Amino acid sequence: MTKVKICGLTRPEDAKMAVQEGAWALGMIMWPASPRHCEPSRAAAIADEHRRSTEIAGVFVDQPLDEVVNLTNEIGLTMVQFHGDEGLKFCTTVAQRTGARVTKSFRVQNRSVLAEMGKFFDVDYHLLDSYRAGVPGGTGQTFDWSFLESHPRRGNVPLILSGGLTPENVTEAIAAVRPFAVDVASGVESAPGIKDADKLRAFFSAVRSVPTTEDEESVPVTGTDEEVLTLGFARRELAETAALRAVEADEKVKAEQQAAEAESESPEEGA
Repeated sequence: MTKVKICGLTRPEDAKMAVQEGAWALGMIMWPASPRHCEPSRAAAIADEHRRSTEIAGVFVDQPLDEVVNLTNEIGLTMVQFHGDEGLKFCTTVAQRTGARVTKSFRVQNRSVLAEMGKFFDVDYHLLDSYRAGVPGGTGQTFDWSFLESHPRRGNVPLILSGGLTPENVTEAIAAVRPFAVDVASGVESAPGIKDADKLRAFFSAVRSVPTTEDEESVPVTGTDEEVLTLGFARRELAETAALRAVEADEKVKAEQQAAEAESESPEEGA
């Protein structure tokens, strides 16, 4: 089954219902200007209840680095999701200081979004959302999913699909895009931040109905709170080590190519 992230949560009972339906991740908006803003104390309560079985994501929009780091650590987020103009360095710094996985969001306006996504090769997930001027996310609108068929992404960063998903259209979206996960907020609500039980169940039922070519399951997150949080740092350390080795290998190949080119361009002895 394609993984599901339920976003815009503000109530513990909605989070519990999402987990019971099989949510991969619970998303809470930490940006105060959002109509779905979740108070940090309530977000922490939701995180404490479900961190052992589900990813806990906090959504931020152009907020100061220290604010993001402090909220991530205080709440116990396992994922951070950026919907503003945060750069790659900002994203990697947050990951290093918190151990949380990082999702970078991109709004689809035209094919230039692909070049922008390519710059963020060192985050854990890419998220595609619909574009609306002046709105960082949560538009409730879809974009043309066939765009990705004619303009495929480069790289292998897992893709989370968002933007106007509902129980009625999510099967078509998954079939067209084949994302790692789908992200829904307004499509399962009765009001901003208030989830509708019938819509939520219908959304999961629709996702389950779509056959997938891979059935990769996340490693269960179990243990004490301290162990769960430590796991985030361990994952980040492994990722950084792998990335460093990849860079070193790439530099070695480039050096060998440059040496070979220099040798071929040098004049032969005795000429």
